[in-house]
Amino acid sequence: MADKEVIEETGSDISTSRIRYAPTNGAIIYPESDGKPMAETELHRDALINALIILIEAFKDKPDVCVSGNMMMYYVEGDPKKSISPDVFVSFGIGKKLRRTYRVWEEGKPPDFVLEFSSEKTHRTDQNEKKLLYASIGVQEYFLYDPERQYLPTPLMGFRLVDGEYVPIPAGTDGSVMSVTLNLELRLRGNILGFYDTVSLKWLETPADTAAARADQEAARADQETEIRKQAEAEAARLREELERLKAQSAS
Repeated sequence: MADKEVIEETGSDISTSRIRYAPTNGAIIYPESDGKPMAETELHRDALINALIILIEAFKDKPDVCVSGNMMMYYVEGDPKKSISPDVFVSFGIGKKLRRTYRVWEEGKPPDFVLEFSSEKTHRTDQNEKKLLYASIGVQEYFLYDPERQYLPTPLMGFRLVDGEYVPIPAGTDGSVMSVTLNLELRLRGNILGFYDTVSLKWLETPADTAAARADQEAARADQETEIRKQAEAEAARLREELERLKAQSAS
């Protein structure tokens, strides 16, 4: 059996742990999991899943866009120790397919966009070691979001790669940060992270949210039609009464 070292976040430090694996026919094994849970808390898990579903829906009709997350990414061929697992990432120009891992040398490029959800245990490595790593492998934009809104300098932060180093993306007065790679604006939407299309001037939604909104609209339309029908029936009844009154007056 051989050992594999993977990055493991512990407080403000990056330490290493070992995952055991058995090589087959001398081939290098790139494990599909680092053995860690998807997210630190249910709040982080829900925020991660919500963002992932929204972005998958946003790019579902773009065959050359890969949207994924919580996937092992290997960035040095032949060295499975060089790995990291982005919470959410988007890569353009590589196509959709079922991937078990993301190997930069096979895809021909790193992701264009990475989003990490910071927590008490990860916020230091998110702002330091991970930031340096993503810059070194060429990730064009790196975003951080703090669902608990207490560990980062601001709940939402964005960085863009310039000459091999990340520079902060200026935030709007409402805390929104524009992603050029996604052509979307990341915004704080109540208690969640939202994605806003500055062209259509609409929030991006999950399919479930879209279906719920459509159901609400249909229910509202049905209520409106019911009210219109009631008003029409009432008016028809009034006219009948008026007609009967006029008939009675003519007969007398």
